Amino acid sequence: MPPIRHTRGSKKPPPEGFEEIEDTLLDFANKMKDAEAAPHEGKKKNEATWDIFRISHQRSRYVYELYYKKEAISKSLYDWLLKNGYGDANLIAKWKKQGYEKLCCMRCIQAKEHNFNTTCICRVPRARLNEESSGIQCTHCGCRGCASSD
Repeated sequence: MPPIRHTRGSKKPPPEGFEEIEDTLLDFANKMKDAEAAPHEGKKKNEATWDIFRISHQRSRYVYELYYKKEAISKSLYDWLLKNGYGDANLIAKWKKQGYEKLCCMRCIQAKEHNFNTTCICRVPRARLNEESSGIQCTHCGCRGCASSD
């Protein structure tokens, strides 16, 4: 098994319990490498990064659910995972707030990224969209809706 590269240069070994989730994290790393190496000819500029956003979201959600939902990992392991780039700390912080439980990426809520200084179309609940705009997807990450309330 290849050694895990740590983004911050930490030479400390991982805390107890990392061995149990290491295989899943390696699967995410392999999927990320495949997504980065995938050809992007014929795709729009934003579409080329959608798979990367999706895999990053899944990996962060996995870490979030292990700590907050299942309580399967310790606080020290959770902190170590975030410090070493296995999860997006800002995205996880938003998931803990009401109304952001299904947020797909941070770009969808940054007002300066969108016209008229608003949030992304995917943040509008499906019940408020008319039939014409229900098929719209996010230009940043490709999701079709990450609003928490319907």
